[in-house]
Amino acid sequence: MEHPINILERYWGFTTFRPEQEAIINAVLDGEDTFVLLPTGGGKSLCFQIPALVKEGICIVVSPLIALMKDQVQQLNNKGIKAMAITSGISYSELDTLLDNCIYGNYKFLYLSPERLQQELVQDRIKQMNVNLIAVDEAHCISQWGSDFRPAYKNITLLRQLQPSINVVALTASAKPEVVNDIIKELDFIQPKIFKQSFLRANLAYMVFHENDKYYRLETILKKHKKPSIIYVRNRKSTLEVSAFLKSKKITATYYHGGLSNPEKDANMTAWINNQKQVMVATNAFGMGIDKPDVKTVIHLNLPESIESYFQEAGRVGRNGEKAFAVILKNNSDEVLVKNQFLNVLPTVDFVKQVYRKLCNYFQISYGEGEYLTFDFDFNTFCKTYNFSTVLCYNALLLLDRNSIITLSKQFKNNITAQFIISNKALFNYLETHLDFNIIVKSILRMYGGIFDHVTKINLGKIAERASANESKLINILQQLESDGIITLNLAKTDAQVTFIEPREDDKTINRIASIIEQQNKLKQQQVNAMLDYVENDSVCKSMQLLAYFGEKDIKPCGICSVCINSKKDEKPQDIKTIKNRVIELLENGDQSSRNMMAILNCSETHLKTVLKLLLEHNIITITPTNTYKLSHL
Repeated sequence: MEHPINILERYWGFTTFRPEQEAIINAVLDGEDTFVLLPTGGGKSLCFQIPALVKEGICIVVSPLIALMKDQVQQLNNKGIKAMAITSGISYSELDTLLDNCIYGNYKFLYLSPERLQQELVQDRIKQMNVNLIAVDEAHCISQWGSDFRPAYKNITLLRQLQPSINVVALTASAKPEVVNDIIKELDFIQPKIFKQSFLRANLAYMVFHENDKYYRLETILKKHKKPSIIYVRNRKSTLEVSAFLKSKKITATYYHGGLSNPEKDANMTAWINNQKQVMVATNAFGMGIDKPDVKTVIHLNLPESIESYFQEAGRVGRNGEKAFAVILKNNSDEVLVKNQFLNVLPTVDFVKQVYRKLCNYFQISYGEGEYLTFDFDFNTFCKTYNFSTVLCYNALLLLDRNSIITLSKQFKNNITAQFIISNKALFNYLETHLDFNIIVKSILRMYGGIFDHVTKINLGKIAERASANESKLINILQQLESDGIITLNLAKTDAQVTFIEPREDDKTINRIASIIEQQNKLKQQQVNAMLDYVENDSVCKSMQLLAYFGEKDIKPCGICSVCINSKKDEKPQDIKTIKNRVIELLENGDQSSRNMMAILNCSETHLKTVLKLLLEHNIITITPTNTYKLSHL
């Protein structure tokens, strides 16, 4: 076998591995079932890609994220490595061909969604493949305690039955201890090799500032640290507003959100990556697969929905090892806003049933039918048709997607069709009096030979390129041609595709996942509350709070977060000693929050912070995952 370091250098251009990578790769090559917990930026994908390239055969990668699958496949193909992703919207015959290519076509990687493992054709072909490794990406999705639980991940154990001699590597960037145990149990690991890198980022200063004027503080930070930055905001509108504000303050900025076209995303991303723009203002759609090492600050103008998502987003800063800052700017309205955004829009089981029934009716799917049918989907039209709240409806559709009832593929698409409905002679008579239409009409006729005979799907971009015109002018001309009775025109626009995974059974379909919906709603409430506790707790080092949440112990204050740098060092010794003894007495009766202790002890916040820090440093007390305190010996 070729040495992994040679493959690393040949395809990725690196001469050394990151911490843990080499040990993980060796465990996988030794045929061990392997669990990998590497925080964002730790280089998880190489931990299965390199072993797969070392060994003969194909690696099956299970991932829930279509965009990430496509991105990784594209990156591998660009390196000359044969890889494919089987996503939704593929016909049976095309699927048949693709799977044959995996058996006979020297492919090295097959990326699959977990839902695909339910298909008999897929299972049958996997049996015939020369599989060298099974990789489970985003492995926390298999745990009902994970932040993105997808029941379809339970199907992954089928791969163990189809390829019983092949080892499995499970990878995730964020998982609490109970989630880690759940992953290992669900994937049927026996004596697994477990690699867990600490969540500690020693160079990262976590800051939480209470600001009445967030924009002013934002400007101050970015002018002080004139290096690449990411600002996360709540919605698409805010990306435009904040980037415009920064430009008005002479700070170069661009923006990114899910509604941009691919060329716009690429252009804005390139400008930021190449340091032509200092700041990227983005929704949480931004960041997947981004590995820009010199990001100096990540700033959240709004509270994230969970510690897990915050840690991933904050983790995109300071990957070059230099000191960097993860900042949350909060004010008095944030608690209400975060609850409105993430808790008050959780769909009930009854609402999910209603949305599912209407979705089936919308696409005229009969009872017992619909399995693996794909439709273009205009979400806003659907909501208007049935008078649904867009946010509540969208969350219901996401629930259906995560629970493998449907697949919701978010992609903007123009489905434009046209047909000339007058004779060839009449058309050229018309063009004699509309000379400015000549080039565009003749371009269409050359490109689409049958457009006089039948309704034809046309590509605006290609026509505009051929006729040297912009698309808006082209649409105006097409609409004029329709108005003058020259063509029929359908300018249908869709912003998504829906694939039905199961046959329609109305309430029966949703009843099977009702308990999961309720459990996930409860989990979301716990996550939002943990985030609120984090931003409100100004007594304990911010790094310690995050590490404790992920189950790490014996941790010490970082010395550089907003809590640590605000700790006063000039406290009176007798005050500190008295408060220390009273805190210990109080904790002998059970766990306490800092807020409760301050009220009971009637001491200043500054004094209490100093005492708690001192007791933590000497391991007399510890912080619990819920940000309360307890005596270490209890």
